[in-house]
Amino acid sequence: MTKKPVPQKGILEIAPYIGGRAHAHGVAKVFKLSANETPLGPSPLAREAFIGAADQLEFYPEGSASELREAVGERYGLNPDNIVCGSGSDELLHLLAQAYLGEGDEAIATEHGFLVYPIVTRAAGAKIVQVKEKGLRADVDAILAAVTPKTKIVFLANPNNPTGSYLPVDEVKRLHAGLRSDILFVIDAAYSEYVGKNDYESGIELVATSQNVVMTRTFSKIHGLAALRLGWMYAPAHIIDVINRIRGPFNVSIPALRAGIASIRDIDHFEKARAHNAEWLEWLAVEISKLGLDVAPSVANFLLVRFPSEPGRTAKDADEFLMKRGLILRQVAAYGLPDYLRLSVGIEEANRAVVAALAEFLGRKP
Repeated sequence: MTKKPVPQKGILEIAPYIGGRAHAHGVAKVFKLSANETPLGPSPLAREAFIGAADQLEFYPEGSASELREAVGERYGLNPDNIVCGSGSDELLHLLAQAYLGEGDEAIATEHGFLVYPIVTRAAGAKIVQVKEKGLRADVDAILAAVTPKTKIVFLANPNNPTGSYLPVDEVKRLHAGLRSDILFVIDAAYSEYVGKNDYESGIELVATSQNVVMTRTFSKIHGLAALRLGWMYAPAHIIDVINRIRGPFNVSIPALRAGIASIRDIDHFEKARAHNAEWLEWLAVEISKLGLDVAPSVANFLLVRFPSEPGRTAKDADEFLMKRGLILRQVAAYGLPDYLRLSVGIEEANRAVVAALAEFLGRKP
């Protein structure tokens, strides 16, 4: 028998990431509410910048993304030298795992955490340890109890996807204080811009005062640049040095760089997106709760809705019912939540349509 190339041990055990669906066949009008995309779209200034980059497509981008790093640093009061940009925050998570994990190592994540954490961990040859949550929220004590001499990275999504929960800053600091100094603490703050809680902090403060903390952010959510794959990371100088040694030399395209710079500077559009989300997140939570469904408290731009286990009323039944009406939500069984659907906040028409359709599904008046 002819031999063929064999991947590294554990690669074929990785379950591929499957994104939210985008199509409902046979339906004229579709609302995609499965991927936590902003309903307002990107900044008009970002669109203009993207189009304006069309006459530069033959050129390689500036390798260090210096202009974007400076724009991000200016917005958040950070030293650009402590920032690395990537092709989405996903790339940065992969790079961190490749740099700090290897065979025999362990990384910790919570049981309902982002599915990319197990993928990047196993791709690096390490073992993922998924810790139980308490009430759909990260449990600091459980995470600390799971630490072993093999632990090299702790991943914390704050806020978490798909639960929408968050850890207050005091709890995040308590978690960090309980970790060895050689453990890399990765705070994934992809949804941080939506949070309006006084006891929340995205991770900037902890990175600035520590040597083993990294914060990742994305332009895919509130900035509406998901198609361009753009993210950034704030970290101590020694970690920045490591990641810059292994990342691709031109890992962020010129159109993405130009759009990102314009977006980070468009405060008006940013605030409109925040205000829209705050209004409709609360409205959806209240209206769906009135229908008798459990809605998990969320500080992000989506809600996790629990459905009964009785036949005809399950999450799967609801998903099929909604799909026929052009309303695409996200099944989250892969996250260990088979009784739930995740609903992204949409435009007003979509939000009202979901509530009306759920009322019809349950045989209730909205």
